[in-house]
Amino acid sequence: MATTLAEMTPEEFRSLLETTVEQKLREVLGLEDEDGPLDESLRERLIAQRETVAAGERGLSLDEVAAALDTD
Repeated sequence: MATTLAEMTPEEFRSLLETTVEQKLREVLGLEDEDGPLDESLRERLIAQRETVAAGERGLSLDEVAAALDTD
């Protein structure tokens, strides 16, 4: 693999992005120690979420999430 982004082929860059996103998902979901592809039910949930957002629906605002997490 190339050593800089500028030297990467589009396929190498895509692979890097896919790996990075999957690693971050595993970290956020507490799945860092598991190998293999993401669970099929999680994959289905992510696809459903993408379709919901594409349809114009949104979840909680950042302010609402922050307020819910505020324990002061």
